[in-house]
Amino acid sequence: MGAFVLLMITLTAVVTVAQICPKRCLCQNLAPSLAILCAKTGLLFVPSVIDPRTVELRLTDNFITVIRRRDFINMTRLLHLTLSRNTISHITPYTFADLRGLRALHLDNNRILSMGDEQLKGLLNLRHLILSNNQLSVISPGSFQDFVGTLEDLDLSYNNLMKVPWEIISKLMNVNSLSLDHNLIEYVPGGVFTNLHKLARLDMTSNKLKTIPPDPLFLRIPVYAKSKGSPLSSLVLGFGGNPLHCNCELLWLRRFTREDDLETCASPSNLLGKYFWSISEEEFMCDPPVVTHHSMRTSVMEGEAVVLKCKAVGDPEPSIHWVSPEGKVVSNSTRAVSYENGTLEITITTVRDTGSFTCIASNTAGDATASVELVVSPLPQPANASQRHQRLDKGPSDILTPAKPGAAQNESNGHSDRKVVMVHHSHKSALIQWFLDRNIPGIRMYQIQYNSSSDESLIYRMINPSNRSFLVNDLAPGREYDLCVLAVYDDGMTSLTATRLVGCVQFSTKEESGQCQPPHSQFLGGTMIIIIGGIIVASVLVFIIILMIRYKVYNGQEEVGKTRVSNVYSQTNGQQAMACAHSCAKLSGGAEELPLNIEFATAEEVPTNKTTKHMCETSSNAPEQGSKSFEEKRNSSEWTDINI
Repeated sequence: MGAFVLLMITLTAVVTVAQICPKRCLCQNLAPSLAILCAKTGLLFVPSVIDPRTVELRLTDNFITVIRRRDFINMTRLLHLTLSRNTISHITPYTFADLRGLRALHLDNNRILSMGDEQLKGLLNLRHLILSNNQLSVISPGSFQDFVGTLEDLDLSYNNLMKVPWEIISKLMNVNSLSLDHNLIEYVPGGVFTNLHKLARLDMTSNKLKTIPPDPLFLRIPVYAKSKGSPLSSLVLGFGGNPLHCNCELLWLRRFTREDDLETCASPSNLLGKYFWSISEEEFMCDPPVVTHHSMRTSVMEGEAVVLKCKAVGDPEPSIHWVSPEGKVVSNSTRAVSYENGTLEITITTVRDTGSFTCIASNTAGDATASVELVVSPLPQPANASQRHQRLDKGPSDILTPAKPGAAQNESNGHSDRKVVMVHHSHKSALIQWFLDRNIPGIRMYQIQYNSSSDESLIYRMINPSNRSFLVNDLAPGREYDLCVLAVYDDGMTSLTATRLVGCVQFSTKEESGQCQPPHSQFLGGTMIIIIGGIIVASVLVFIIILMIRYKVYNGQEEVGKTRVSNVYSQTNGQQAMACAHSCAKLSGGAEELPLNIEFATAEEVPTNKTTKHMCETSSNAPEQGSKSFEEKRNSSEWTDINI
């Protein structure tokens, strides 16, 4: 009986193990741990049935594309997770939140593009993180935050990283191996490896580094080129494959006695392709800076902007900064901006800026200086300016209220909560007044800026500090304007002055009555169409008139050439004299007696002279008619002209 019970227990255990082991996977139950091996099984997703007691899970060489939140839920005993050589491109946030005991995570040889703050959350005891051979281009600074104090091995090689979260890497106190090789890194900040006391291997080969700053860590321990044969308390550095610029900045790396180092020079041209160990220290040279161009003596009016330029060359490329006439370094502020290319821009100048500005170019080999003289001429100040303008009482509130469109009528009443108001406006001008701000000490002048709503260009006006109003002239009628008043005052922190906004106001100028308004584009277009149409019609009329004139002239010439016909006789069998007389009477009776369907022929169409003459002569031969000849009849009154 006891043997039967033991057999049943064994069979139950076997069935249980078979049930919890995923299909096509190999499960190794080595009590008290369980390992599940699912390599090369054609998985598209993480198996849905995984024993929570699993300590090691290998899912390599599959086709998994997405890791989901539910894939590793309640797997608190998992220590090693391998997802290498899949097609993973997306990791759901908080996927590893339950893997608080995980020590090694392998995600290499996948298609991960970026790593955010939430993808690796919950890995509080992670020691090894392998992310090599992905397509990483962005790594969030907070992605390693949960295991920054426990991580010992970080591999980010063979990615597309241009920038690395150096502020997080500088806090990896327990890291032993740091692989950043085969990326696109162009810059390494100085002192980033200082606190990595346990660092034994740093690989930054095949990046885009031109220079590498020396680090105190490199000077404290021996540095070697290969890990094989090097002492345990040493650092193995790899910077080969970078386009290094071999000058005095890399002399520290040349002085390390390393075997078979692979660092070569990409510049200058005389050292191109040479190994560090084959170049003497004397050839790692730097050139001190030389100022090649700078602005000459510059004169401006008070309140105007000015740009001072300075250019320098050297090896390495020098940095440029400016010193004011009072000997203080000019830093960026609301009124002055110093650019990296050596340009200094002062947006609003004051009389106190007059003096010699010094341009200083610096690099590791030395400094070079150049002086630029700036002369700021003061604005003319009328003697009676203070008498012409009256000061308005300051309102009880100092809060700046933004001006709103259409508030011009209210502003004319002088609201006490505004620091800038419009007192009066017309179609060409506007009178602006502002309150004195007691919180701005040492006001040098006021600056007025305004522009039209239909024009983006600003117009500046500099006002004497004793004035509290200004009449803006030469405005366009019927437009909206935005106007702001700025106070230019002395800044106690620097030698330069600063600006502060007093207030702004919006107003609209009145429409100009009784004046011709500029025509709209539609009106101009219609007018042009009418003008062109009129020209065409006039041309047609002129052409018709010319044709009519030519027709009249031609018709007159035709009348002269026609035969003047009189006493036209019809050819009948009898009573020819009566017919001729009757016909001649009809012709001499006027146009009103002619029938409407009479067709007149020209001389070319009908030989009127001969036919008519023959007919009349035939009729005149009759015995009852007179013996007048044809010429006599033509000259006598019996011949009647017919005008067509």
